[in-house]
Amino acid sequence: MRFPVRRLVVAAALLVAVAGCSTAEGGDTGFISGDGSITRVDAADREDAPTLEGESLEGKQVSTDDFADKTIVVNVWGQWCGPCRKEAPELVEAADELESKNVQFLGLATKSQAGEGAPSQDVQFAKQAGFEFPTIQDYDGEQVLRFVDSMPAPGVPTTWVIDDQGRVAAQVRGETTASTLIGLVEDVQADS
Repeated sequence: MRFPVRRLVVAAALLVAVAGCSTAEGGDTGFISGDGSITRVDAADREDAPTLEGESLEGKQVSTDDFADKTIVVNVWGQWCGPCRKEAPELVEAADELESKNVQFLGLATKSQAGEGAPSQDVQFAKQAGFEFPTIQDYDGEQVLRFVDSMPAPGVPTTWVIDDQGRVAAQVRGETTASTLIGLVEDVQADS
């Protein structure tokens, strides 16, 4: 099977970014966080999003195919990640605000380079954070790597917006706010 060099290089860079070494914020270590920049893709230029599927923190099988015809907000987080902890209330606020607008949130729980992250810890974090959306256990990074061909993750947290036609429409690199995410989703829906 042919594996293009570009894809291999991007996959290696993604693994380094997700596993990471450090962040510019505070004393947190064990990951690289994005700079908060937003990439938005015009509707005519959007590529199909990968299918994400796996076991949720609650032990149920979850797939983005379950949310066909919805706008999907995918957030990569780790309970060990300072910016993720800070961002959590913003995600809850955005999910609550967008619930009636045909939007589904989906989390991807990751491990740090030091191996931090486990279902029991992540279930506790998700419960304390108020996450009512499903989160797939992505401890091997397989789900995140599926974005390599469309819009790779630069670090943790990363958020993608998938439009209601199943195409990657936007990405936030690093921590986001509820108002930014709500505006981004509304813009994507207006363009679809």
